[in-house]
Amino acid sequence: MKKYPTPFIISAIALLIALSAFAVWGIPYFFQPPSIVPNGSTYGSDTVRAHVTQILEEGQITLSENKQPYQVLLVDLLEGDYKGLLIEVDYGKRQLRSDTNRFTPGDEIFVLIGKDPTGVLTAYYVDYVRTKPLLILLGIFAASVILMGRWKGVGSLLALSFTMLVIIGYIIPHILAGEDPFRVSLIGSTILLGTTLYLTYGWNLKTHASVLSMILALLLTGLLSVFFVSFTRLTGSGQENALFLIQFSSVSINLRGLLLGGMIIGALGVLDDLVSSQSAAVFEIHDANPSLGFLRIFEKSMRIGRDHVAATVNTLVLAYTGASLPLLLLFTLGSGNYGFLLNVGFVAEEVVRTLVGSLGLIAAVPISSLIATSLALYSDRLGEWRVLLGPETGDGEHRHSH
Repeated sequence: MKKYPTPFIISAIALLIALSAFAVWGIPYFFQPPSIVPNGSTYGSDTVRAHVTQILEEGQITLSENKQPYQVLLVDLLEGDYKGLLIEVDYGKRQLRSDTNRFTPGDEIFVLIGKDPTGVLTAYYVDYVRTKPLLILLGIFAASVILMGRWKGVGSLLALSFTMLVIIGYIIPHILAGEDPFRVSLIGSTILLGTTLYLTYGWNLKTHASVLSMILALLLTGLLSVFFVSFTRLTGSGQENALFLIQFSSVSINLRGLLLGGMIIGALGVLDDLVSSQSAAVFEIHDANPSLGFLRIFEKSMRIGRDHVAATVNTLVLAYTGASLPLLLLFTLGSGNYGFLLNVGFVAEEVVRTLVGSLGLIAAVPISSLIATSLALYSDRLGEWRVLLGPETGDGEHRHSH
């Protein structure tokens, strides 16, 4: 094999050591309980599950010139201080409803318990209990992943479980405890990418390349997010949910930091797919023709990466547009001025989120190609230390370049 300098492989190993050192510091911090516990009023604190036992009344009613069906339900409260109490709940009789749910005995719903000015207990319909259909969908999803991916599918499900653990057990509690959302999201994302990728793809050169590439791409995305959120003077209060968060939280939450943290976590999912695919492409090119040099492998992988970027950026735009479609329709109805619409807070937030995420994706392609190509070609120079990095890919084989 032609002699090349080894700055790339040295940098890669240094970053891997840095990640390990970060894990030593980050894991104790992860399990440390928040020092501030929110104790304010929380949304839905008086909401309980109820079982529909009987339909007392149903028909059609006209409200504000709109004709809609209504029902009066007799429900059995299943939890809370009034568990076992039978109480009436009207659905669509006094309020306009956009949905057309029709309930039957045996259904489960959420109701909000309260008292009227005279002290009489009242119950209001909140939503339908969807636990069972969601669990069925989850079971179908898990079975499909295992059937298609086999052991890798099992690994991906473990990675998904760990992702939810980090989000629910670390990111959310620490943000609600008043800590900086951007820092919490950055730490959580780093822990996630360093663990979930290894659970999914195993301990090998391809995964090392993906992890190192994602760290660099994630840091770059974070820097771009900080700059452009400040440059566009976004405050993070463009979404209605942010205002609810201020109302129901007993601690001060940095909404701009929350916006930045959301950008980091959102970019992480897309970077995962792109960087893993790019690293895999590099090792496949190297495996197909081990005689190729650094520049040839890098050029071929970049051609593949351009297709990845084109498809992923479009997916990113469509995903963010789909999530904001109802609000976009609402603002378009209120004002046909698209120049004004572009400057509305929540729209500008999505534009910055999409463009910054796309810039991170674009940068991830050459970064991952560079690191993966370096590891594929130069890892054998580590001598006896090479075995510690595992095989080239998850197939368990170790190939040498000559």
